[in-house]
Amino acid sequence: MSHALNVLFIGGSGVISAAAAELAVARGHKLTVLNRGESALRAVPDGAEVLTADVRDAAALGSVLGDRSFDVVVDFVAFTPEHVRADIAQFAGRAGQYLFISSASAYQKPPAALPVRESTPLHNPFWQYSRDKIACEDVLLAAYREQGFPVTIIRPSHTYDRTQIALLNGWTDIHRMRTGQPVVVHGDGTSLWTLTHSTDFAKALVGLFGRSQAIGDSFTITSDEYLPWDAIYAEYARAAGAPAPTIVHVSSDTMAAANPEWSGPLLGDRSHSVIFDNTKVKALVPDFVCSTPVALGFREAIAWYDAHPEQQVVDAVLNATLDRLVSAHSTLS
Repeated sequence: MSHALNVLFIGGSGVISAAAAELAVARGHKLTVLNRGESALRAVPDGAEVLTADVRDAAALGSVLGDRSFDVVVDFVAFTPEHVRADIAQFAGRAGQYLFISSASAYQKPPAALPVRESTPLHNPFWQYSRDKIACEDVLLAAYREQGFPVTIIRPSHTYDRTQIALLNGWTDIHRMRTGQPVVVHGDGTSLWTLTHSTDFAKALVGLFGRSQAIGDSFTITSDEYLPWDAIYAEYARAAGAPAPTIVHVSSDTMAAANPEWSGPLLGDRSHSVIFDNTKVKALVPDFVCSTPVALGFREAIAWYDAHPEQQVVDAVLNATLDRLVSAHSTLS
């Protein structure tokens, strides 16, 4: 691009931030990545400046940033209103644009209408994570209205990369399919789900950098591809070279009762059909085209796990819970 932007990422080693960092550097932006330096799973791209500090420590953050200002600040690790209030205090007057990574799980659950658009109400009574993201948005929009804080709100849905198995139980589900064990799928397996590869998400996110039209506004960023959950499990089985999966359907409520850690992700997100309208972001970023369908993305992930056997962790507690659910709900003879 003709003008390189001075960009700060808070985070930078996660699923979506690492891909965005790669693309930002590739497009010629001057990128600074600030995090605790504790994750080695995804490397910071060559050419990026790295600052090490705990973003929750205001004094440490102030020390490493000094009086620097940035054209763009993206916070990938803000989850509560306290987090974004600290960002407002830190970056007011020092950021040309501040992008907050919210979540599409903040949209109304269950959705009253599909596709989900930015105008869809924000309301999720099932998941505290989503309610916290909504509260963050409220704080940031109030700061925009009252003091001109230059916020842009980004709402990704389920975004994955090669290091993530986008199933409820991660590698444990792949292990079960490869060893011929039944897998548990919520509901009747027909609810529709949208999965977005991180490199595709990055195209839209980086494309919004420096866009004055995006300030004070919100954008959904997802793939336009969606599949029922039974098909997602079948696609993973094909990618893993496993036989067609034996699926046992169990209600989401029953699953959440069996494992409370499933409650928010299931009742507050995955058990509802979600199809998203990306028209709004495409109007500002016309080159946003998702080019990694799940069939390719899943194969990439399985290949990565096969090359990193130390990451093939089977959760014994989850496995036992799945065995109990299969035993109680299977109709297999």
